[in-house]
Amino acid sequence: MSAAPFTMRFTVRSYELDTNHHVASTVYLQYTEQSRFACGQAAGLSPDRLLADGLGPVNLETTLRFHAELRGEDEVDVSCAFVWGSGKTHRVEHVLRKPDGTLVAEVTSVSGLLDMRTRRLVADPAKELRARAADPALLGLA
Repeated sequence: MSAAPFTMRFTVRSYELDTNHHVASTVYLQYTEQSRFACGQAAGLSPDRLLADGLGPVNLETTLRFHAELRGEDEVDVSCAFVWGSGKTHRVEHVLRKPDGTLVAEVTSVSGLLDMRTRRLVADPAKELRARAADPALLGLA
């Protein structure tokens, strides 16, 4: 996993627990989605501007690997790092750690940027996002 320029902390809430009293698997994905959205906002990306420009981020694949459980009232830091190549897709890597450094989970997504008019992935998502971000470094686009 790449070094992450963006991290946010979550506190596990009671309603996020499953019948075994640890965090339900879908909640890990909610934490990573929220951190990805917050990272984009911190970088200056506006969801309204993206939509007005006919663009929408899309998730194409997600892999979740568990390492340690989270329980009620635990805190977890969720990092977000964008990893770019030359194609239409990119990876977003999340590492979830307890404040003491315990590795909780790793989540990797393959994502793209959808042209909402043609319903096709844009050829160079890095170029499109770099042009719209106030702080492209948070998106790995320095």
